[in-house]
Amino acid sequence: MKKIFLSTFLLATAFTGFAQDVNKLISQDDVTRIISTLAADDMQGRATFTPGIEKAAQFIESEYKKIGLKPLPGDDGFRQNFAMTRVTPVKTDVAINGKAIGADSVFASTTAAALNWSTNPDVEIVKLTADKNFRTEYRGYVNSGKKLLVLVDPKFTDIFNMLKDRLQKGSVSNKPNDTQALVFVLGNHDDIKTFEVNYTAKKEQLPLFNIAGIIPGKTKPNEYVVFSGHYDHLGILKPVKGDSIANGADDDASGTTAVIELARYFKKLDNNARTLVFVAFTAEEIGEFGSQHFATTVEPDKVVAMFNIEMIGKASKFGGNSAFITGFERSDFGPILQKNLEGTAFKFYPDPYPAQNLFYRSDNASLARVGVPAHTISTDQIDIDKLYHTVGDEVSTLDMGNITATIRAIALSSRTIVSGDDTPKRVAKLER
Repeated sequence: MKKIFLSTFLLATAFTGFAQDVNKLISQDDVTRIISTLAADDMQGRATFTPGIEKAAQFIESEYKKIGLKPLPGDDGFRQNFAMTRVTPVKTDVAINGKAIGADSVFASTTAAALNWSTNPDVEIVKLTADKNFRTEYRGYVNSGKKLLVLVDPKFTDIFNMLKDRLQKGSVSNKPNDTQALVFVLGNHDDIKTFEVNYTAKKEQLPLFNIAGIIPGKTKPNEYVVFSGHYDHLGILKPVKGDSIANGADDDASGTTAVIELARYFKKLDNNARTLVFVAFTAEEIGEFGSQHFATTVEPDKVVAMFNIEMIGKASKFGGNSAFITGFERSDFGPILQKNLEGTAFKFYPDPYPAQNLFYRSDNASLARVGVPAHTISTDQIDIDKLYHTVGDEVSTLDMGNITATIRAIALSSRTIVSGDDTPKRVAKLER
């Protein structure tokens, strides 16, 4: 009995030491400083391909340098560079049976710089009729690999216009396929004998960059634990009460702040068995392209866990000292984290929004698809969050205490994974 009591006492003493370290090394003042910088107006909303995201990248790099992180093997600095293809439409002219279709009733979706169709037998004509689901049919068209002239029933005018406006601003791709093309025409058109399509676009290669640094592992350097968040946001939007900057304070300056603070914490401890990777992803908001590129640069079997942190700026639906984990049921990642928090007030819960499919809507998905126990930690009440993707997502709306408590909980809960004592089970690979 004395031996049991003594071991329990020593365990409790050790845990108290961990808790004291995390409270001392992760300060709310530093959290406030970082997130206030990332979400400031002069970052212009950190939209991909803008001066604002360049400024944010430079700030994150400077923090990594001060902390003492090292670049990823093979990289000269903290930037993980890659390029994307952006296509911006210039002109789309369509005629059916010799009659020109108004510009407001046509748009094209393709990575080609030009289309010139003249009743082309390689082009299939399909009708998106009123009894069909627009989104389902659209996904099918995109995945078909075909050249399609799609005639859209007027019932879908609103969603047609929304998609048209989005594509008119330009679209990006990491896997251009110039042989595929979709041309959409709004309206009822029967007995089509001839059609003409003349489309031109501006096509350019643009640079992108994740910001990544590591702390090499002491005894298991070939096993990796990833801590991540995305540093891009939406940029400049339509003004609301004079404000047009979508600052992205919660989404996801809060997660990026967590990544920086966790890097500082683990560097000061300097006792990690496994190699720790800290990465701020770009281009999450336009298709998770940053994390998709990152996934091609690591060997999935060597990544034992990924802590993706997204929107931790306010208390969760479970109250203070709580967060949820997406895909909780897919591995034992969550139970391991909760075990490491025994003796604290903080608790991790399964994702309470299964209908939102959040597991595949953030940057964890790129590694989860190949079997990594990659999960997103969040506190956002996504079903009622009225500031999500608006100009209202400002630092002033956030709870710095909640952010700090969540970062400290991640630090404590990850320690047996960082130390190499626990290895979460792999998740099922996504078959496509």
